[in-house]
Amino acid sequence: MSAPLPPGQIETKRFPVVGERQPSADLKDPTRWSLEVTGLVERPIEIGLDAFLERAKLNLVSDIHCVTSWSRLAMNWTCLPLRVLLEEAGVKAGAAFVSFESYSERSHHTSLSLEVASASSWLMHAADGQPLSAEHGGPVRVFTQGRYFYKSLKWVKRVVVLAEDRPGWWEANSQYHNNADPAPGDERFTTGSIRPEQLDRFLNASSYDKYRGRVMVGLDLRSWSPQTRDLQRLYLKNCDLSGVDLAGVDMRESNLSLSDLRGAVLRGADLSGSDLEGANLAGADLRDADLSETALSATRFQEEDRGADVTGARFDGSWGLTESQEDYLASRT
Repeated sequence: MSAPLPPGQIETKRFPVVGERQPSADLKDPTRWSLEVTGLVERPIEIGLDAFLERAKLNLVSDIHCVTSWSRLAMNWTCLPLRVLLEEAGVKAGAAFVSFESYSERSHHTSLSLEVASASSWLMHAADGQPLSAEHGGPVRVFTQGRYFYKSLKWVKRVVVLAEDRPGWWEANSQYHNNADPAPGDERFTTGSIRPEQLDRFLNASSYDKYRGRVMVGLDLRSWSPQTRDLQRLYLKNCDLSGVDLAGVDMRESNLSLSDLRGAVLRGADLSGSDLEGANLAGADLRDADLSETALSATRFQEEDRGADVTGARFDGSWGLTESQEDYLASRT
């Protein structure tokens, strides 16, 4: 039986695509997949796809909670418990952590305590009876129960047993919380990423060239009145932009995931190609805004009696909406 939704989550019956969509070139042929179990083990293991599929036939029903704030309850996985391979490899004394490494262009990796990984991590190859597609991490990915989904690495290629922790890509680059337990509701991020004097320089900048592509987390931007409309490729994650006037800005290919944009003025803004996963746009003015090709997993346009004005807004090629938000946009556009 599924537990109640963790704080801040929205339920969906879909399986949204998050993160990278394709593995690195060395997994161009999925039949060449193999997995190593190495590090502080007595007997390192390497297992190929056919041998893995022959063993990975257990069924697991469990919930997914994505850090971008969507949840899929009672998902049906076909998998093999990680603990089986760890037991076969023989974990050495002094081992305390497990690092998962990926066939990923960005060399994604993540880590868990050995205790959590042994008890809660599974190597899975099918969801709801269908083989995993590449965009969902196929042929084989990690799934860790009771942790945000970034701890469930796509295209897993190596499991390394360690004495000391090796925090992962998302934890290092986006300040995602290393423990990642959804239940308390406060383990999405760690802290904000810049000092007060740096925030002041950001708020008053005449050009944002040096900030493009730099991840900034947890900033209070409610007083922001940018001097330029050129705000392309700003990565402002989990920031407070409520009520900010950004009419007509060029924010193409930006990342505003999990940011509070309630009541913001984005009339005529170009947000095409941006990541708005988990952002709250309830009550925002989005008239004539361009949201084409945007990631909208768990994005909120309406909550309770407050909805965004999306008159004339464009959503061509966008993806990831939950059912309730898709219905809201359909009724308004």
